[in-house]
Amino acid sequence: MLEILSRRIPTAAGPWLERVEVMAGVRRDEASGASLTEASTPFDDGRFLATFTAAARALGKAQLGLDAAERDALAAAGVVGSLEGWRLDELGRVALVALVSRRLPGPALELVLGSCYRQGDGRERQALLRALPLVTGAERLAPLAIDACRTNELPVFEAIACENPYPAAYFPDLNFNQMVLKAMFMGVALARIIGLEKRRSSELARMAEDFASERRAAGRSVPADIGLLSLEQEHDRATRIPG
Repeated sequence: MLEILSRRIPTAAGPWLERVEVMAGVRRDEASGASLTEASTPFDDGRFLATFTAAARALGKAQLGLDAAERDALAAAGVVGSLEGWRLDELGRVALVALVSRRLPGPALELVLGSCYRQGDGRERQALLRALPLVTGAERLAPLAIDACRTNELPVFEAIACENPYPAAYFPDLNFNQMVLKAMFMGVALARIIGLEKRRSSELARMAEDFASERRAAGRSVPADIGLLSLEQEHDRATRIPG
């Protein structure tokens, strides 16, 4: 991620990238592009928050415009889902969070990322939520991610619920099911929820049917893709005798 950023950011943004490397305790080999571990300076929460916030000003908001090799490199690093619409400042923030998580103990990471989320604006929150799958000790951030699902800001909700493997990997059943129902309520396509097929359950199907019944009783439309939550189709496929 740092290498991709270094090829795109303006020269004036060099100091921002250097601050990230110092906080993360890494340095880039200019010849090979590799990141090498080095002795780190004491971590400063305030400096981290300021650097995270300054990403938009330092890096700009230009579209990434990734080529195939870069997409493959990001996928190999664990960045899954669509990167369409990502901008330079967002990738910079995701890289910062992911790298810093490798050097902070769990409780300290929870505190600093919690502050980062509470103090951030909408775009900053989106970047933090998209970074969660790449965080070392990611399971510790489940309460933050679950709380993010309560937002009424659609872009922030989409950042955790859509093209993001974190909920399927770490949410308890109840919280995952509630997120799916909220996605339908907010008009978000269920196909965008990574891992939905594996997390479907009889309880989620029941909750979806209750949701549909309430919508019909109120004279409202039912999402066309609600059938994705039904276990009957899956049962039919599993028991169908090959012809």
